[in-house]
Amino acid sequence: MTSTNALPAAATLDAFASTKLAGLERSELRRRLVETDGHDAVRVEQDGRALLNFCSNDYLGLSRHPGVIAAAQAAAARYGTGSGASRLVTGGHPLLFELEACLARFKGSEDCIVFGSGYLANLAIAPALTGSGDLILIDELAHACLFAGAQLSRARVETFRHNDLGDLESKLADLRPEARRAMILTDGVFSMDGDLAPLPGLLALADRFDAWALVDDAHGVGVVASGRGSAHAFNPPALAPLQMGTLSKSLGSYGGYLCASSAVCELLRTRARPLVFTTAPAPASIAAALQALALIQTDTALCQRPTALARRFCAAAGLPEPVSPIVPVILGSASAALEASSRLREAGFLVTAIRPPTVPRGTARLRITFSAAHDEADIDRLAALISAWTPQYEAAE
Repeated sequence: MTSTNALPAAATLDAFASTKLAGLERSELRRRLVETDGHDAVRVEQDGRALLNFCSNDYLGLSRHPGVIAAAQAAAARYGTGSGASRLVTGGHPLLFELEACLARFKGSEDCIVFGSGYLANLAIAPALTGSGDLILIDELAHACLFAGAQLSRARVETFRHNDLGDLESKLADLRPEARRAMILTDGVFSMDGDLAPLPGLLALADRFDAWALVDDAHGVGVVASGRGSAHAFNPPALAPLQMGTLSKSLGSYGGYLCASSAVCELLRTRARPLVFTTAPAPASIAAALQALALIQTDTALCQRPTALARRFCAAAGLPEPVSPIVPVILGSASAALEASSRLREAGFLVTAIRPPTVPRGTARLRITFSAAHDEADIDRLAALISAWTPQYEAAE
């Protein structure tokens, strides 16, 4: 029975949201959207303040490359601004098939399937391949979209300690015999820490226990191993049967993909709900990614520059040598990360504070990323600030 004094549903909804927001505010975990006007690949403006952007994932600056922009403009003029429908209805414009063929060759796979975003790709893959009675083991620091896809699959989901092959082996030995099918999910380059997964050992365990490995290389392609990605950081290359990636970081566009066998891709074209029930990516985005991919394959120096700049920064700041363009400066509390971000902003740098739940509690940080478009002098100035500040934060923690 409903109460005659009950508030309207809209009022209780707003009360719920306001209470939640107040709690986030008290914990210094509330997020706010800020309008950012990008002037070029690394220079932006927020609230009238000019800032140098050191937290973007546009590692090669290709979103501002004249050739990439021209390709997008030409595609919009030829095919229109939208694809109109799901690819299985009428949305399969020719550029999508061209990009899939190029990505398959680039990643050394039989086939490729392009999705509307990297998040959608990871929402699609695990649920299409596993279900109730199956097992998914996922690195505890893997990206949120890998966890989301795993949870949607209805398989049993268990984490293993970050990059700990011993823990992964133990869990496979204990849990794999009970499962019909099994998958192992990991980032290739971890988005918040910048380290690489131990892919050769992980793939050896996958073969030993008949578990299908899915590697998310969103932050590896274009910047690791001369642009080839995390699999090629090892000799011989450690090629997973499921190689996922994104078009929105080094490729400077928007979209996601899975490179796999022809049979797997064909199955996903039929069963992957984020493909079947979603409008296909816009032609301009796909054309931009095609042009960016061509640049990555021909300009090795461009692909090597972001990590080289990260190493320059770490040497000057007294931090461990990085293996990717992502450098975490872990400060511990949300308040410390917010304060450091604010101080950098006052000095002309945009470095957003990363707080839980994006990272584990107690590991709030500055996540500093490097672009091929950054200048060495700006990097040296940022390093001087960080090296002067971080001992203070470490002592406070």
